[in-house]
Amino acid sequence: VQLQASGGGLVQAGGSLRLSCAASGRTFSNYHIGWFRQAPGKEREFVASISLRGGSTRYADSVKGRFTISRDNAKSTLYLQMNSLKSEDTAVYYCAAALLALRVRVPEYDYWGQGTQVTVSS
Repeated sequence: VQLQASGGGLVQAGGSLRLSCAASGRTFSNYHIGWFRQAPGKEREFVASISLRGGSTRYADSVKGRFTISRDNAKSTLYLQMNSLKSEDTAVYYCAAALLALRVRVPEYDYWGQGTQVTVSS
């Protein structure tokens, strides 16, 4: 499956952004999907994941209550609604697909998108 993330940009602290991840190729609904992020000089870290039909989700503690992951299988698209953004949310955000549910580790994901930059100014 090919993934392409979009929707990043520059936003002030406290603001909101919605990221999208469009899938093509293999059947989107066959994959559990996750969002990761990588800040300069840091390792890529888990943000959120969602199960095949959206019934189950998982979040990193750092974004719980502020970010919401969702998916529309009819449109083969994943979303990440980000509210109450903080400067520490600044990173390149990646979407990824996995065959196993609600995974949090980078090696557990099989396909990756190219990333979209989110910059939060304080």
